Amino acid sequence: MTLRAEEGSPLWIEFLVTSFVVVVAPGTGVIYTVGVGLSRGAMASLAAAFGCTCGILPHMAAAIAGLAALLHTSALAFQTLKLAGIAYLLYLAWAIWREEGPIQFNAEAPPKPLPAIAITGFLINILNPKLSIFFLAFLPQFAPAAAENSLTLMIGMSAIFMAMTFCVFVLYGVFAAKARAHLFERPRVLTWIKHGFAAAFLVLAARLAFARA
Repeated sequence: MTLRAEEGSPLWIEFLVTSFVVVVAPGTGVIYTVGVGLSRGAMASLAAAFGCTCGILPHMAAAIAGLAALLHTSALAFQTLKLAGIAYLLYLAWAIWREEGPIQFNAEAPPKPLPAIAITGFLINILNPKLSIFFLAFLPQFAPAAAENSLTLMIGMSAIFMAMTFCVFVLYGVFAAKARAHLFERPRVLTWIKHGFAAAFLVLAARLAFARA
């Protein structure tokens, strides 16, 4: 079955283009994956991309099941998850500044287990309540409830979105890892980059603080 709009044009192309624009746009997951790629290399960036991708799965499942609507209408639930997300982003900013955690611009930093890097990426996305609200508004546009097999369509589109997310994040991370060797030869540049990533997570925490359901 081909999902079509009321005018008769296919919605799949619109979905793919919109999804690509959303995935490519720099956000928390992209910044984290690039930071890990720059500081720890390609394999670590793959783990970061995997963790970030898995972190959006609960939000998509909530949107499909309708649970995201509860988050949208419940101020307490939204604020609780938002505060947890803000606290975690602030922790990441502090950890980067202190040369701790998964993003460390220090050539002598001890290796970080890949599962730990993936878990951080997972937490970054799962603690962002805006993702549930986004998917609640995003998916029904391309798989309306009135459509035949709408549930199957939403699940299929979710799988495509996640695959696209992983592939794009991997490209970001691998590209960042390629620049890693050049950056580690420039300590002053590394210091500025470290401060930049710490500031980026502070900005993301501030943006989340002003988010509304």
